[in-house]
Amino acid sequence: MEMVILDKEDAVDWVYRGEGAANLVLAYTGSSPSFIGNVMRIQKSQRKGKSRANENEVLTAHERLLWREYKELMVWPNREIVQQLYVKHVMSPLLGPQHVDAGMRVRVTKEFLLSVEKNVTCRRPACRIDLSQVDVNRDSVLIISDHSVFMNGNVKGGPCITVEIKPKCGFLPISRFIAEENAVKRTLSRFKMHQELKLHNREISEYSEYNPLDLFSGSLDRICKAIEALYTTPQNNFRVFLNGSIVFGGLGGGAGSTTVLVGEAFEDSLKDVIKADDGMCKTSFIQLVAETVYSSGVLDQLLEVQKLDAYDIEGAIHAYYNIISQPCMVCRELSKDKLSNRHTSLHSIPLEESLKIVKDYLISATVKDCSLMISFRPMVDGDVLSESSHSTVYLGSTKQVFEYKVYFIDLDLKPLKKMEDYYKLDKKIVNCYCQMAKTEHKR
Repeated sequence: MEMVILDKEDAVDWVYRGEGAANLVLAYTGSSPSFIGNVMRIQKSQRKGKSRANENEVLTAHERLLWREYKELMVWPNREIVQQLYVKHVMSPLLGPQHVDAGMRVRVTKEFLLSVEKNVTCRRPACRIDLSQVDVNRDSVLIISDHSVFMNGNVKGGPCITVEIKPKCGFLPISRFIAEENAVKRTLSRFKMHQELKLHNREISEYSEYNPLDLFSGSLDRICKAIEALYTTPQNNFRVFLNGSIVFGGLGGGAGSTTVLVGEAFEDSLKDVIKADDGMCKTSFIQLVAETVYSSGVLDQLLEVQKLDAYDIEGAIHAYYNIISQPCMVCRELSKDKLSNRHTSLHSIPLEESLKIVKDYLISATVKDCSLMISFRPMVDGDVLSESSHSTVYLGSTKQVFEYKVYFIDLDLKPLKKMEDYYKLDKKIVNCYCQMAKTEHKR
């Protein structure tokens, strides 16, 4: 498969599945055995504003210092390959290889990418088109398994339904480097505070009641509450696929609150999978997802990796300036009464310690922004449990057994330079929330 080069005539077999901030996702509809059951991730480039070109260069000298223990990342002059190797050698051991698919790179021509850009434009959300396009200057794309379907299984089950969730940060920081005026970060989830900023910037139309702390709680009731909240206001955090085709949630942009009509259509799409009474398929599906998250413990390891961020950005940013050997802009901004010994002490630690702080922060940033995909297939009479390589879950409300598989996706290596952006965004989120809280209090 490594020798395959996709050209212009191959573009027709790849259809738009969705997109994130950095990549388009295309699903394969052709007949080639090499690609059946796979999806393609294609990098995007920005149309306006600051170019992302530097993010696609090889690792910078400081990044090579940061990741030097992973020798596999050091030998490649192509950042796209480094991204794939980061998933394989860094994220897979941390999250479990059974839940991570590093995929493989396949070469493409510029004509292929130009044709893809032309073909997918009509499917992309307008807000995404305004900001980005297919980066036609790439020479390869990433091919990974389509985790919204079951392939080559021994159990002959029914249709496959897949839920994609962006869990977000599942813990409250306790870092001693959090400033007193930012103490709200210790009591409210980052997601909740970020909702206020997104509302203020009109990035979303309404507030979501989803709380990641519920999803990561280990309590079945709270997990169910989290899934229900995601269903009520999906935004770009909750999608459902049936046999690989989206049946709920937004393709590339956020989805607003679930209307009655959308709910009815989703209920109808579940009827071949969930054998519940009329009007109860959605409720049973939410129970199925919650029960699987609860019993599998799949989020436990994700939470452990998220907690590698032990210093919070308010501490890690100082270590970042140590690494790049530049005067700390944060210390310069802080007034003398706010600049404590805690901050200045970070600038006297050994380089190795600074490298570990920042490396752990960036790994944590990856998993705070990843997606979780859980695919279900109902087992039918005659299926033998031992024939399946997948785990199973029992849905008591419908007396059905489902086999399921779990994968983490979007495990991208975060550029070192983004540390400055993370710090600025953190300030914006907290300031906006605190200002909103003051306004509400005055009322």
